[in-house]
Amino acid sequence: MKKIILLLVFISFTAYSQNRFTGTWSTENCKNCSKKYILKLNIAQSVSKIYGTAEITSDDKNLESGVMEISGYVYVLGDRAQIKIKTKDGLSAGAVLIANDGTIQFAKRGGSDLIPQETILTKLYD
Repeated sequence: MKKIILLLVFISFTAYSQNRFTGTWSTENCKNCSKKYILKLNIAQSVSKIYGTAEITSDDKNLESGVMEISGYVYVLGDRAQIKIKTKDGLSAGAVLIANDGTIQFAKRGGSDLIPQETILTKLYD
């Protein structure tokens, strides 16, 4: 009986946390964010893995990044994810994504200066 209850609890956590990060996320609609650049993430979550692309667009050509590759994993409870962003040139940076009520808090954790230190992303598309 204990094994069945434990299995049901595990399934409920897994079902609750699935696909929380999937979609197109951007700083376009952020009211308190800097408008010098727009960070856009297109990510897909498959159970505990995250894959996708990131891009920074700006009027200033020095801030533009081109398309970058995202890979990472989602923590057990599903509200946080650790990602790694790589450019075609081989530069990389790490970040943590924290899901909160339709927004994602993006916090850089190290690496090159490809991405902003911290920002809030809102969902544009599923």
